[in-house]
Amino acid sequence: MAKSKKTAFFCSECGHESAKWMGQCPTCKAWNTMVEAPAEPVKIAGHAGRSIAIGGSHAEPMRLDEIDLDEEDRTSTGYGELDRVLGSGIVKGSLVLVGGDPGIGKSTILLQVCRNLAGNEKKVLYVSGEESLKQIKIRANRIGEVKGPLAFLSETNLGTIAEVLRKTRPDIVVIDSIQTMFMDEVTSAPGSVSQVRECTNVLMQIAKGEGITVFIVGHVTKEGVVAGPRVLEHMVDTVLYFEGDRYASYRILRSVKNRFGSTNEIGVFEMREDGLREVENPSEFMLEGRPEDASGSAAACLMEGTRPLMLEVQALTTRTNFGMPRRVAAGADYNRVNVLMAVLEKRCHLEMSSYDAYINIAGGMKMNEPALDLAIVMALVSSYKDIPISEKTVVFGEVGLAGEVRSVSMAEQRVKEAIRLGFTTCILPRSNMTRMDLPDGIGLVGVRNVREAIDLLKRV
Repeated sequence: MAKSKKTAFFCSECGHESAKWMGQCPTCKAWNTMVEAPAEPVKIAGHAGRSIAIGGSHAEPMRLDEIDLDEEDRTSTGYGELDRVLGSGIVKGSLVLVGGDPGIGKSTILLQVCRNLAGNEKKVLYVSGEESLKQIKIRANRIGEVKGPLAFLSETNLGTIAEVLRKTRPDIVVIDSIQTMFMDEVTSAPGSVSQVRECTNVLMQIAKGEGITVFIVGHVTKEGVVAGPRVLEHMVDTVLYFEGDRYASYRILRSVKNRFGSTNEIGVFEMREDGLREVENPSEFMLEGRPEDASGSAAACLMEGTRPLMLEVQALTTRTNFGMPRRVAAGADYNRVNVLMAVLEKRCHLEMSSYDAYINIAGGMKMNEPALDLAIVMALVSSYKDIPISEKTVVFGEVGLAGEVRSVSMAEQRVKEAIRLGFTTCILPRSNMTRMDLPDGIGLVGVRNVREAIDLLKRV
């Protein structure tokens, strides 16, 4: 009788291994995340006792002064927005994970990047486990002419892919997607915890051992996180997420992990018939179509990393017909909106508990920066009193529970962005005005609390 293979249970969130199933992971405390998978270590034929990275280079310790850094270690993708998110370009030998909802544009943006890199004589290999070569060509013809050393491979066996890499030795490799890849030595199905973990480990060794930049496309779950073990995001160097409504034209590329740059930067793209186009002026893009002389609308200037971003905050208040007023927040923190409405009722004696409130960040952006507080307050009061705010007025500031307006970071950059877009008035915390050089071309109005800000409604 054949001996059954030994199995173990792995947490799909953190990768914790256990000999038996448990309802809650003892490491990350997540519930119902333990899945069964083979427990035998992966053995790769012909690679015993050394790294699986192609070439099998020997490991030697080096001092920092022995490590050379050249400008060639970073390569431009051809898109300034993507370079900003990556941290001034692609780092040689890095492992980048790109996730997002189905149809959001993950494969499209990577195919366009491959086209740009091949046009600069970079040797690129695009590996697809979801499309045939003919399907890839149909999609490539849609984004424009492809020139240069760009090759395509339709394959899901990672062992075969490693052999191709050994022969061709490209500069950049795209794996679309990691959930379709499998290794013969792992008995579980493609997309399982074991397969995703082991395949990513092999790709990481290839990237680090040979200096090949690897882009991995990852599917996401209904919760919006990359499917597979959570340890996948710990193994890679950079994690990028595509956000936005798949039925809308805009796309937001956000970095949630980056070992070579800031994790607060975003890139804005617009989906068109010929692929994705970068939006170099997202502030103007987000304010397009803003209504004039309409109450409940306020412009806010927020920071995404080092980039100031202008947004429109919309609010609608109506007297409730039920005992419990309704609160809806799209793009803003729901609990924060409730707190701000409580502050208005307590400190300004506005009857907010008898009104339904609907808050929306126009353009589909999701923002949690504290500087958004004052703009939400002004939009709510504007709708409540039916007094419009001038379209040439911008508002930002943090609101405390006592109704005070607190200072925010990078106030000068926010004001400069407002001047560039033609705003003539800026309502900001008074404490910020004492710490910055007062610029020309815009009127600054400092406020200490929400009551002072509300009193400005009739004047702005």
